[in-house]
Amino acid sequence: MIGVLNIGMGNLRSVENAVYQLGFDPLVVEHQDGFDDLTHLILPGVGNFSAAMPEIGARELKRPILDFVASGRPLLGTCLGMQLLMGISDEGGVHNGLGLIAGKVARLQGEGLRVPHVGWNILNMTRPHPIFQGIKKGRDFYFVHSYAAVCEQEEDLLASTEYGGPVTAVVGRANVVGVQFHPEKSQVNGLRLIENFCNWDGKC
Repeated sequence: MIGVLNIGMGNLRSVENAVYQLGFDPLVVEHQDGFDDLTHLILPGVGNFSAAMPEIGARELKRPILDFVASGRPLLGTCLGMQLLMGISDEGGVHNGLGLIAGKVARLQGEGLRVPHVGWNILNMTRPHPIFQGIKKGRDFYFVHSYAAVCEQEEDLLASTEYGGPVTAVVGRANVVGVQFHPEKSQVNGLRLIENFCNWDGKC
């Protein structure tokens, strides 16, 4: 059972539909008692970090998310969901994240750089991971974001892209992985990545 966490922000239905079309059973999770039967959890999101983390707190979802990860089951964060995995963000002020990946979230910067970054960018894989299985090097994915993660530990950076310089695109540690792009909108390669995640046992 693939859980899709609903925090009232973003692309919930498109992620749910992608999981269903791939032949898996999606379950929208909205309450802290909805995690027990899940094998995997996807944390999607579109919007502002400073609004998302208080919403997670108000719904009393932070502890169940952390307990889910502690159980060894795989967690995938997409777009804003990936940023929420980090320790801290300066979007809309300074806010603590879930702290599952050491690092921070900072605004994209660069002279003449158009923000938000919207469009297709090539994924530069820096470390192997099961979610990349069957995805050839140099494939592009669909990004929409104004902020990006900066990992404290180099081994947590799995892939980057170029937008005014290197930008973190995929992070991972143990049974947690996050992607800055929208896999559900990234056509064949994005769907393959979601399928790989749904088949992943959380071990690298």
